[in-house]
Amino acid sequence: MDARMPRPRSAQRWWLHGLLLLLTALTTTIVGSRLASNFEANQPAFFFDDDFGFFTAIWDRPALLLAGLPFSLTLLTILLAHELGHYLACRFHRIDASLPYFLPAPTLIGTFGAFIRIRAPIFSRRVLFDIGVAGPLAGFAFLIPALGVGLAYSKVLPGIAEQGDLVFGSPFLVWLAAKLIFPGVATSDLYLHPVARAAWVGLLATALNLLPIGQLDGGHILYAFFGKHHRRLSQVFSVVLAAVGIVFGWLGWILWAGFFLWTGLRHPPIFDESPVDEGRTRVAVLALLILAVSFTPVPVRGSLYL
Repeated sequence: MDARMPRPRSAQRWWLHGLLLLLTALTTTIVGSRLASNFEANQPAFFFDDDFGFFTAIWDRPALLLAGLPFSLTLLTILLAHELGHYLACRFHRIDASLPYFLPAPTLIGTFGAFIRIRAPIFSRRVLFDIGVAGPLAGFAFLIPALGVGLAYSKVLPGIAEQGDLVFGSPFLVWLAAKLIFPGVATSDLYLHPVARAAWVGLLATALNLLPIGQLDGGHILYAFFGKHHRRLSQVFSVVLAAVGIVFGWLGWILWAGFFLWTGLRHPPIFDESPVDEGRTRVAVLALLILAVSFTPVPVRGSLYL
């Protein structure tokens, strides 16, 4: 039998994927409308004093949601691109996988993200690498123009980035792009437009997914190169992540590291010992650079700041 013959594919529950996408669009648009309102009023992005009153106003005037679409559509596009990267790589390699499941949630960004289910074993390190790296690369490709457009619509307000109930860090890519678009302006004086805020969220999600740990996208890439050493290296990188949280005083990385170590760092075994080729090695270096420019030692200061 031809190894590239497609396996029988599980039925897609289109209605469920569509419903979750619509609900996530609603929750992220609600968050986006609040961000847009604060942006227009020159108030900090997250200023919780009057949130209940604002959400009550949305209930009375649903048209207020329109202002939240730039944030929600940008964020959903980045998340969708990421998951479709995985999905299309699975389809290319004849691996049975689901369409993306979006997760609506009453969080600061309106979602817990999205994921696909891979419903067939992966037998090749090269295939594992392709599937693991495709998501971050696809999401990053959509994230870059979103960041540029969002920064172009951002504005300068002295000290605004240090105000509010939550203060956000700047990944290197945001810092660099801001210096190009707003030369001479301190990042603490730059108020990100909701579109740029969505790109910022995408950068945080990209950095988290590319961590070389467990079954994260970065963990798949790690396994593709180091195989049997994956578990021990995942433990090392988890400890490094916890150390970053301690040194910079951000509880979030400590909690993530603890979660990875507690839930286990095993990876489904792949018995194909064929080494990853030179072309994929270059792509892995690119993924490492993306991690470097997306990572933030202190993403948010507030309740998770020591």
